[in-house]
Amino acid sequence: MSVPLTINVIDSTVDVGKEVLPVNDGWGSFTTGTTGGSKADASQIFTATNRSELIQALGGDSVNNDKNAAPKIIYVKGTIDMNVDENNQPVGMEYYKDPEYDFGKYLDTYHPDTWGRASLPSGPLEEARARSEKKQGENIQIKIGSNTTIVGLPGSGARILGGNLLIQNVDNVIIRNIEFENTFDYFPQWDPTDGSTGNWNSVFDMLTIKNSTHIWIDHNTFSDGSMPDDQSNTYFGRQYQQHDGLMDITNASDLVTVSYNHFHSHDKTTLVGGSDSYTDDEGKERVTFHHNYYQNVTERAPRVRYGQVHVYNNFYEGTKNHESYPHSYSLGIGFKSQIYAQNNFFAMDAGAQASDIIRIWGGTQFTDEGSVLNGTEISLSAGTNLAPVDWKPTLYTSIDTAKDVPEIVKTKAGAGKL
Repeated sequence: MSVPLTINVIDSTVDVGKEVLPVNDGWGSFTTGTTGGSKADASQIFTATNRSELIQALGGDSVNNDKNAAPKIIYVKGTIDMNVDENNQPVGMEYYKDPEYDFGKYLDTYHPDTWGRASLPSGPLEEARARSEKKQGENIQIKIGSNTTIVGLPGSGARILGGNLLIQNVDNVIIRNIEFENTFDYFPQWDPTDGSTGNWNSVFDMLTIKNSTHIWIDHNTFSDGSMPDDQSNTYFGRQYQQHDGLMDITNASDLVTVSYNHFHSHDKTTLVGGSDSYTDDEGKERVTFHHNYYQNVTERAPRVRYGQVHVYNNFYEGTKNHESYPHSYSLGIGFKSQIYAQNNFFAMDAGAQASDIIRIWGGTQFTDEGSVLNGTEISLSAGTNLAPVDWKPTLYTSIDTAKDVPEIVKTKAGAGKL
């Protein structure tokens, strides 16, 4: 028997829930700006302390909550674990596993010596794996409608554990002051065609933004938490990767500001634009990243396709010798990308060079001003064939000098620092 839900309406005068993205604060402020649920009336202001309450506050229907465009403010209080049943009791792999799925048989069937490396797995076992993954997704993916603010209640240690917030086909959403931790896929797929040696791939981000506009992601913390990658097993000579992205912005999303977040302890951090072939991204994927703290993340901070992306006053800290998350690169210059980088600070291994910071993935344009690497000014585009971008950012409130960035960002970025 299910436990009755109680959604507590809280004092609507709490400032943090009513706050909107300031004027000129990045691409999210363009045109109509980003106001989230700030116009919610008292009946649409909630606290949520578990998965059921969060779904109820978003509209009451986990399948169709994304259609609920009524202005609403939801305060997350304490930890919300998404891997729970309808009674909010913890569940694990067995709860989601399809009766026909057997991991041991999956390994035997799709071993490269048996299956080969020319094609993706197919057949009954792969279908059972996909059904298992789908069931998990239906439980941990939380759809968010337009005109919504979800914010951690100050002082409550607001945290979403093992969940995937899905912002898709909507407008005007604010996510602030929440710690997102350890969103993992119990059922990764083996892809022998991914790279020269194949890879295990998962599908759940902590925060997914698809075909959405006017989004503000601010003062959150994202990490793998208690399940670092180096604790995972190895099969077919490849790491059994159960994490996907921390935050991906794809499928013609536009007008997004990402500010004062702490991204740490993760491999693939953020995509802007998901595919070279997705031409609907042309003229969109306009995103601002500022005052974010990228600590011990391997790559994609961010990796960009198509978009005019302003990356300024971010602090990057990493080493190639990290046991779980060795630094590979920070800024990915992808197909038709237009990154304008300003006054970012990189604290990397001694002897690190510009080529350790940027990675060119088919892009041809990139502008960098004021970068500092280990205390020394550096040009990230020197020695490349990259041409300057053909736009100049105008949507910002102020830009700090690079030497001041580490202290500012470490002091102010992340959940619990509003």
